[in-house]
Amino acid sequence: MKKTDVSMSHPFASIIRALGKGPGLSRDLTWEEAHGAMRMVLAGELEQLQLGAFLCLMRYKKETPTELAAFVQASRDSLDTPAGISADLDWPSYADKHRQLPWFVLSALLLADNGLRVFMHGIAGQPDSSVSTRQVLQHLGIAEQGNWADVGKALDESNFAYLGLEHISKPLNDLFALRPLLGLRSPVNSLARALNPLAAENQLQGVFHPTYCEPHRQAALLLKQANLAVFKGGGGEVQANPYKAIKVFGIHNGVACDETWNVSLPSGTHRWRDEEQDPQRIAALWNGTLEAEAAQAAVCDTTAIALKLTGKAKTPEDARRLSRKMWASRRKSRFN
Repeated sequence: MKKTDVSMSHPFASIIRALGKGPGLSRDLTWEEAHGAMRMVLAGELEQLQLGAFLCLMRYKKETPTELAAFVQASRDSLDTPAGISADLDWPSYADKHRQLPWFVLSALLLADNGLRVFMHGIAGQPDSSVSTRQVLQHLGIAEQGNWADVGKALDESNFAYLGLEHISKPLNDLFALRPLLGLRSPVNSLARALNPLAAENQLQGVFHPTYCEPHRQAALLLKQANLAVFKGGGGEVQANPYKAIKVFGIHNGVACDETWNVSLPSGTHRWRDEEQDPQRIAALWNGTLEAEAAQAAVCDTTAIALKLTGKAKTPEDARRLSRKMWASRRKSRFN
């Protein structure tokens, strides 16, 4: 990257100025500004100092729905996603620290086994992270895809595909890699969850902080997402907690809607946060050699939310009944 002539104003300076002028003077970005800013970020047109300032300022003030939607659209515009590959359900997995194992992987596979084309995407776990989605897939013997052609083939053959963000957008993946340097998350954590690179009609999003649910939904409405379910999930992933009522911030056929899912297990019967972080337990739950009431309920509840989202069930109660039926009839020998 070339050094900028300090005697001339950099094109990105107006973005930093808008965000960082201080109390009473700073302001949010317009759609056009946010879209242009992210386009420049992904094109590598910033000095490293500007990039750090931008990411930290955005993290400090928290992106608005308009900014988030514009960031997502600019990122989509930069992708080289081939035509002809489709998915029924977009499933982002970008949290890298879990208090529970990522049981939701079994939910995605259960849905795939029952006819839904599920596309999952995410990042590699951080060095200090707990068991990652990629580790689970590896333990289950499910290969990650390395390019879009392989994604299309996997979806056609098994209804499930996983592609790392490094194969979707190297610039976005590089932004994730800045977290250890900056010491905090950045807008890319929200952006990646909403990316939906295959433009699936149905999209799931899990967030760590519940205050992010409504802005994510508003951004999805701006992006014309047909159907969405976003909720506070375990570790920020798309994983239901069976001991807590879940408020799902949804979109149905382009219209915002809310629904509350009651607890499926009574409280106090399991120390959910003290799970043993052993990925082999996930295969054991599937094949029936592990009895774990909370984990099984989490799998079924997460599956149910996806079934309701995709129109396979009309009510949460119907969705839960259907998910339990699917779980009971799974092919247990698959992961022996």
